[in-house]
Amino acid sequence: MTDVVKLMKQEVGRAAANRVQSNTVVGLGTGSTTAFAIQFIGERLKSGELTNVKGIPTSFQAIVLARDFGIPLVSLDEVDRIDVAIDGADEVDPQKTLIKGGGAAHTQEKIVDSLADQFIVVVDSGKLVDKLGTTFLLPVEVVPMAVTPVMRAIRGLGGEPTLRMGVKKAGPVVSDNGNLIVDVKFANGIDAPAELEKTLNNIPGVLENGIFAGVADVVLVGEVKDNQAIVREL
Repeated sequence: MTDVVKLMKQEVGRAAANRVQSNTVVGLGTGSTTAFAIQFIGERLKSGELTNVKGIPTSFQAIVLARDFGIPLVSLDEVDRIDVAIDGADEVDPQKTLIKGGGAAHTQEKIVDSLADQFIVVVDSGKLVDKLGTTFLLPVEVVPMAVTPVMRAIRGLGGEPTLRMGVKKAGPVVSDNGNLIVDVKFANGIDAPAELEKTLNNIPGVLENGIFAGVADVVLVGEVKDNQAIVREL
């Protein structure tokens, strides 16, 4: 990560963290940009600028980071609402529909992000697309015993599924929920994301897919212009 790209991710993370208020429950997302948001929320708590903030993590990564930066964690059993969630995305289209799941955490992310009163997405400008599925494969979380029939059903929908394999690990990627991830390529991108989201989730054996339609409220975009990191709202 070059210094200016790192700085840009930090600035987007900071912009999101600055929107967190005292006495709130915050959904803590997954990924490199969100990691900076978690760091800055922790720093604001430590300095006393923020008080009584509780975090709901979406992954093991979020749990570890929140502990590192001193954000107290609670589970969904302990709260009746989430005030704000901060999370990244792998693609964002002009309607603020997202593809998530590059880190295989999209099921827990969708639960938390959908429950939040306000869902803030933090991305760099490279994640903005005119049409979903054009730069990033669509992740689908699948119960292990159902992988073969699910992949067959996805081919029937015009998708080209591949089982995600581990890096520095023999065998497939296993999600935090103990399931497998199938990455799907659609030759011409995804025409009707909200419809496809429901169709995929209706295939028996699919736990959740990475299309987030109608969930994002605010999209903060980091850009590098003239070697300066700037943040704008979509």
